[in-house]
Amino acid sequence: MKLKKAILIFFFIAICSNLFSLSLYKEKVTASYYAEKFHGKKTSNGEYFNMYALTCAHKSLPFNTVIRVTNLSNGKQVDVRVNDRGPFVVGREIDLSKAAAVKLNMIGTGTAKVRLEIVKMGPNTKLSIQTATKAKLMMAKLEGNSSSSTAKTSTSSSKISTKTVNRPDGTFWDIQVGAFSSKDNATKRAKSLKNAGFSKIAFQTVTSTGVIRVVIKEVAAQDVPKIEQQLKNNGFYEYTIRERKK
Repeated sequence: MKLKKAILIFFFIAICSNLFSLSLYKEKVTASYYAEKFHGKKTSNGEYFNMYALTCAHKSLPFNTVIRVTNLSNGKQVDVRVNDRGPFVVGREIDLSKAAAVKLNMIGTGTAKVRLEIVKMGPNTKLSIQTATKAKLMMAKLEGNSSSSTAKTSTSSSKISTKTVNRPDGTFWDIQVGAFSSKDNATKRAKSLKNAGFSKIAFQTVTSTGVIRVVIKEVAAQDVPKIEQQLKNNGFYEYTIRERKK
């Protein structure tokens, strides 16, 4: 009897230790995933990317850090190991393998709002530091270009700006409703937009990063508010509006 009690106490302590060892890293950040296009290619730590393994790309956490990712929309969780750098898209925090995305039930949406908790921190090796520094510089460049573009073209975001944007009659605008590292994910987003009744859907590839933007193109200035409302009515709350270049 005493032995059974001791065993139960041991397991209770072990479970509690595991629960309380988790350290909250970030809350309500955006996760995406990458798959077929990168399968078999080298990751930033020298491994070969396996979309069926539970791994992820993160811009700064040391390689071999284990992260618990929770999909805030459905409560599903998965533990992933950092073996790559990315995602190199403004506003994205983590890029998951396809297997991890399946476990979080986010294949259909392509992205999800998640909570990140550190299960085990990896060693801060020279390679981790070098690649993290490079990733930071790359993101600074991307964010700088994004800010510059916003100033020059009156770019507006549904999440950031609540100010009235002046869109002169006769101008046309592209509304970005997602940016993906995977063509498969971009295609799925385009299909979901089409099913929601949107037209003039196009892909735009960012040459420097290979990221594929899904846009509703050539929206007349007077029609932008109507399209914005239609997007919200169909559950597309994250989008970016850019003036179309002539």
